[in-house]
Amino acid sequence: MNMESFISSLQSLVGKQYVVLEKAALMLYEADGCVITPHMPDVVIIPETTEQIVAAVKLARAAGVPVIARGSGTGLSGGSTPINGGLVITTTRMTKILEVDTRNNRVRVQPGVINFELSQYLGAYGYYFAPDPSSQKACSIGGNIGMNSGGPHCVKYGVTASHIMGVQMVLEDGSVLWTGDGAPDSIGYDLTGITVGSAGSFGLVTEAWLRIMRLPESVRVVLALYPDIVSAAETVSAIIAGGLLPSALEMMDKLVIKAVNDAYKLGLPDSAYAALIIEVDGVDDGLDDLMAEVVALCRQKGALEVRPAKTPEEQTRVWAARKNAFGAMGRLARSYYLVDTVVPRTKLPFLLDQVVKISKKYDLPVANVFHAGDGNLHPLVLYDKTRGDEDHRAHMIAYEVMKLCVEQGGVISGEHGVGLEKKEYMPDLFTTDDLAAMAALHQSFNASGMFNPGKTFPTSQQPHDLVLHRRAAFGLPGGVPLRLSFAVDGEHEHTAGVAANSVIDKVVAAGGWV
Repeated sequence: MNMESFISSLQSLVGKQYVVLEKAALMLYEADGCVITPHMPDVVIIPETTEQIVAAVKLARAAGVPVIARGSGTGLSGGSTPINGGLVITTTRMTKILEVDTRNNRVRVQPGVINFELSQYLGAYGYYFAPDPSSQKACSIGGNIGMNSGGPHCVKYGVTASHIMGVQMVLEDGSVLWTGDGAPDSIGYDLTGITVGSAGSFGLVTEAWLRIMRLPESVRVVLALYPDIVSAAETVSAIIAGGLLPSALEMMDKLVIKAVNDAYKLGLPDSAYAALIIEVDGVDDGLDDLMAEVVALCRQKGALEVRPAKTPEEQTRVWAARKNAFGAMGRLARSYYLVDTVVPRTKLPFLLDQVVKISKKYDLPVANVFHAGDGNLHPLVLYDKTRGDEDHRAHMIAYEVMKLCVEQGGVISGEHGVGLEKKEYMPDLFTTDDLAAMAALHQSFNASGMFNPGKTFPTSQQPHDLVLHRRAAFGLPGGVPLRLSFAVDGEHEHTAGVAANSVIDKVVAAGGWV
């Protein structure tokens, strides 16, 4: 099938108005929130049903076209960038909340449902969806699933994977699979667990069962200000070591405080070099006592000032400043590189001190705003890509921070995923055998490589080749990859398919594999 016939079939499938072909419009889909390596797709469709996605996947497979799933495009690692062109399937029309089952603490939704809007909808039932990325008001549930998104409340409630009870997804042959039935536990392999965070490389999610939670009876929020960032980091470890479990523990340094102060008029003192936002939730009885313990620890660790947010409006204002901190960075620099790494909480003081040194080494400012409660660092390297080699220096800072985190027992991503941004850093964390085990899983779902190619695995270690390495290590038949292509027109398409099947039969008979 040639591209012209492919596009015509897509138009018949979803309607011409839901097929994007114009260059100016396609540019909107060339990257997500990570614009390191933008690449324009060949075509974009905006389907409304699972059936349309099934048909589109079958068409793409017949045409040999890569398929990339896309939600709202708020991702920060290039997970939905169509690096090899191809077909982008965006789920922004699939916004139905299909079933609310409060008796079993679950809801069934389509992937285009917006995270924040889901919790707003569930509020009428007394429930909410706990994962809350900073892009919560724009990001979609499908994107959260694809990248295993986090958020401020992960310290107590866990990342997206902790709240997914099963997904329906379209596989590369067009078949439809449910990884779970929405029950709390299931037998067999945890297909849901391996699908969450796979960035659409296993299949395209079209529905999901989500675990929902009762709204807490009460919430308390306090803002603690510090003379230095190390004292704030030590407070985080002291709170957790003291057996206290806040629902959120967020940190901002002096640069971030300045940006949000200017943007949201919080009236924070210039003497503050760090701020902690601490939230506790639960039943009202005893919650003030819990917060009193937290406040005492803050003061013990040298807090300059502790400001309770006494009303829901004040709490909303404090959280608005934190969740919009990235946007406020435009007051400080033309561009920023947002680094996403994780270390054990006890390593935070050391890491933050090292970030300051790395910042000075490359002569670029670094602002810090992050999920301190679970050790999820977010250094923001501030630079101007139009000026000299600042872009290169920004990337060197990011690499050194990630490498240092791995050395300290951390990992290269906490909630943004690997995508394009971090795939070349995977060998810093994983051996070739580790990557080969991941590749074997990848190939079991995506043997043709048509789903979201070019992600997660380093350029020099592609999944197919890693699987050959693994098979050789186990003494299994492997051989060398054999790739054949048939140049055919529509009239001889069936003949080409028969020939391809014949070749496959001969390879298998000779001890090879497909």
